[in-house]
Amino acid sequence: MSPGPDGALQEGRLRPPGLGLLLAEARGLFELNASLLLSPLLMRAPRGDGHPVLALPGFLASDLSMVPLRRYLSELGYEAHAWRMGRNLGGLGRMRDSLRMRLAEIHAATGRKVSLVGWSLGGVYARDLALWAPDKVRYVVTLGSPFANDVRATNATRLYETLSGERVDDFVEAREAIAGDLPVPATSIYSRADGVVNWRTCLLRPSERAENIEVLLASHIGLGVNPAVLWAVADRLAQPEGDFWPFDRAGPFAIAYAPPERAVSA
Repeated sequence: MSPGPDGALQEGRLRPPGLGLLLAEARGLFELNASLLLSPLLMRAPRGDGHPVLALPGFLASDLSMVPLRRYLSELGYEAHAWRMGRNLGGLGRMRDSLRMRLAEIHAATGRKVSLVGWSLGGVYARDLALWAPDKVRYVVTLGSPFANDVRATNATRLYETLSGERVDDFVEAREAIAGDLPVPATSIYSRADGVVNWRTCLLRPSERAENIEVLLASHIGLGVNPAVLWAVADRLAQPEGDFWPFDRAGPFAIAYAPPERAVSA
């Protein structure tokens, strides 16, 4: 049985997205341009309460990739922070101490819990941080992050293992914990049109404090700049500390969101 274009099951295992979706990732530039054109509309999102937000870049990316997101959140009233660790070359075990120090630094400086927004591999780091220090983390939002099911089902797995010096199959206990329920509210934003990560690896178990949001037609490299994604991130972070309610898919970008019941449909 051959894999489908979206990385469907093959012989009981997930597969990375097909070549067509991978080549279509170039549309990320159009998503960025759309956000720039729609910036007046994006500024109508709920305002922040000034709490700190740490933005964690994806594999091979740096703080530069998170500039549009951080700038947007800053304009909405959040205290947006960069991770300040250069290019993300991977390694959950290798990066743990530095990530924990960065989180503790921001928490100590602000005296407030920190929301974490992680793009792709950055989202895996974010979930790991929330498990380590739920007393320091307010909310976790992941963007196209492969933390569940068969996490090898990405088009970056071999490169990750080469550059990080870690195998995806290392840290089995940690991976299982990261894929499970978090002690803080969490949202996973993903796209079935993702050309890098199999979207099924992004699904968390919905609960009273956790949800999946599917953004239609978004690319993997465009998730951090897609206007519908930015709106969803702002909406989720605007919830008062300790509160959680499901994302309202109505509003200016309603057409971009799939109904919530699709999240459980493989």
